[in-house]
Amino acid sequence: MPLRNIAIIAHVDHGKTTLVDQLFRQSGTFRDNQRVEERAMDSNDLEKERGITILAKPTSVEWTPPGSDQAVRINIVDTPGHADFGGEVERILSMVDGVILLVDSSEGAMPQTKFVTGKALALGLRPIVVVNKVDRPDQRIQEVLDEVFDLFVSLDADDEQLDFPVLFASGRNGYASDDASRREGTLEPMFQKIVDHVPPPALDVDAPFTFLATLLDRDNFLGRVLTGRVQSGIIKVNDPIRALDMDGNVIETGRASKLMAFRGLDRVPVEEARAGDIISLAGLSVATVANTVAAPEVTVPIKAQPIDPPTLSMRFAVNDSPMAGREGSKVTSRMIRDRLEREAESNVAIKITESADKDSFEVAGRGELQLGVLIETMRREGFELGISRPRVLFGEDEDGNRTEPYETVLVDVDEEFAGTVVEKMANRKGEMTDMRPSGGGKTRISFVAPSRGLIGYHGEFLSDTRGTGIMNRLFDKYGPHKGKIEGRKNGVLISNGTGEAVAYALGPLEERGILFVGVGEALYEGMIIGENAKPEDLEVNPMKSKQLTNFRSSGKDDAIRLTPPKVMTLEQAIAYIDDDEMVEVTPKSIRIRKAILDPNERKKASRKKD
Repeated sequence: MPLRNIAIIAHVDHGKTTLVDQLFRQSGTFRDNQRVEERAMDSNDLEKERGITILAKPTSVEWTPPGSDQAVRINIVDTPGHADFGGEVERILSMVDGVILLVDSSEGAMPQTKFVTGKALALGLRPIVVVNKVDRPDQRIQEVLDEVFDLFVSLDADDEQLDFPVLFASGRNGYASDDASRREGTLEPMFQKIVDHVPPPALDVDAPFTFLATLLDRDNFLGRVLTGRVQSGIIKVNDPIRALDMDGNVIETGRASKLMAFRGLDRVPVEEARAGDIISLAGLSVATVANTVAAPEVTVPIKAQPIDPPTLSMRFAVNDSPMAGREGSKVTSRMIRDRLEREAESNVAIKITESADKDSFEVAGRGELQLGVLIETMRREGFELGISRPRVLFGEDEDGNRTEPYETVLVDVDEEFAGTVVEKMANRKGEMTDMRPSGGGKTRISFVAPSRGLIGYHGEFLSDTRGTGIMNRLFDKYGPHKGKIEGRKNGVLISNGTGEAVAYALGPLEERGILFVGVGEALYEGMIIGENAKPEDLEVNPMKSKQLTNFRSSGKDDAIRLTPPKVMTLEQAIAYIDDDEMVEVTPKSIRIRKAILDPNERKKASRKKD
């Protein structure tokens, strides 16, 4: 059967996964009466909740061109749209021969589009550009196409890549066309364009078997399962294989106990796979991502794509709060170490280092969202953790000067909020590079800013723009160190004892600032219960109850009415904390606390620091 391998790349929320849903439906992958969830490829719980793709996943559809009796198998890889998960995208591009670049007809080419497209063009892949959501009332199709062309030029695309075919589509409504004004039809033109434009895999079937592992997962019955593309030769079930690392050293030998191919949403067992097929392979217990799996006679490994280095790190520590062990089942450093090592195996964009005291681990990754997703996943698995404030990873230039990571920040805001955003970004050492109207009363502003200054800014940005602003960030380069950047302006309210929060005590504390806890919540000494309206930290007693006497008070007791507390999500809490604070994460709770709980020890530590 003829074969085509493609990846769909786009910025977050531009409609990749929805388009794949329609490709499934129109290729006959689903029965007419089959009940299928929306965004079927987003199978992970966190993906469904957040509405974003986190893990790259292969699938396949079969399509028979009109007038032909032979179907073509199209292997499709759905990729994450968020820059923090770019490590996934960089690896899977080595599995495909072409890419569909999906851009929103209103938002146009965004930072993540630039990041992945640059990687694809550097590999020599020829893109098919699909302008999606053409039925939006604020569409600006021609300007978006001009933006894409300018983007390709800035990424050093060659003449063949610049001569890209264009389709105009609505993934949700299931049509694509060469005509920008068409608003009905099917996705047949897209299938035809893939078959005509993407070359079949030009690989040697007669050479010895080689396979580059690009994704890793575990199966309760099969053990370690490696997914990737067969680069040469043929493999059959039970053939002898061995794994080579990047230097050509043999890691382990074994047999291909199970081969599985992707058919729609399912992985189905197959007896053999040939060069060009995207398959999953079981039978090895040590081999991991970026290793070459090959026939015993092969000695030269396949060159793996280099991955951009991590730019941000957090400390994952054993939970040592007074409430440790009450809600989670996995609380020891050994369990945390094993889980993080497993994560680092399958996610090459993450690096783990153990501290000298063996009680904490430095976890480096691409951004706050990537590490936040890892913490949320561990929390749901029953782990209890103490998480530090994110910090950027500094570097050095040739002259020994300190460097730090910079990000490109693209902001879409209503015109009335543009001034506030520019001022706040300037305070965080961001430099404005472009500002222009983007239609619909919105202004698009571009900045280059140090990553250090952006930690914790997103929540403030949403408040400043009343929830209407959209911010997109992308790692740009390492540049000169910008010096001190102003942090959080407000201090915090700290509980001075252990017990339950009482309404009588919380009432007066509301006048001091914003509370994070409600009545009846369990508190402990050193736990942060709110934000102070002033810059300094304040120790308070949220458990003080009214003294009961046998005298009647002269005035009638007023009922205490409390404002609902500000409840933070995991990402908000991580972004909020300062250097001397931690987030306590358990399966049921997210609490903010001081790293040193005892007030006397805290004062001693701050005196030493000064």
